[in-house]
Amino acid sequence: MSGEPDEERLEELREKKMEQLKEQQGGEGDAEAREEAQQQREAQKKAILRQNLTDEARKRLNTVKMSKPQRGEQIEQQIVSLAQSGRVQGKIDDDKMKQLLKELTPDSKSFDIRRR
Repeated sequence: MSGEPDEERLEELREKKMEQLKEQQGGEGDAEAREEAQQQREAQKKAILRQNLTDEARKRLNTVKMSKPQRGEQIEQQIVSLAQSGRVQGKIDDDKMKQLLKELTPDSKSFDIRRR
């Protein structure tokens, strides 16, 4: 890791949770373990986003998620993967978020309609 306390703490929590999940799988059903793992991934994703986005950027991302949930999830995943790979320097502010959204949003196709 890069030595940041938050990342180290996340890693420790992740390892503890994985051990708990393995213990649960031995005694309880698979559905509960999958649900717990899903909640863990969601909490981890939120922590990474909170750590790497400013308030304005988070608001913009939430707005995108409200209007286009699938698109918002894709963008969240992209930001998380960028943060985990270490390609995010500092926090992503609103301007960087706009640029990132512009890069990640495919160009809309335009149609010319001609009437005869």
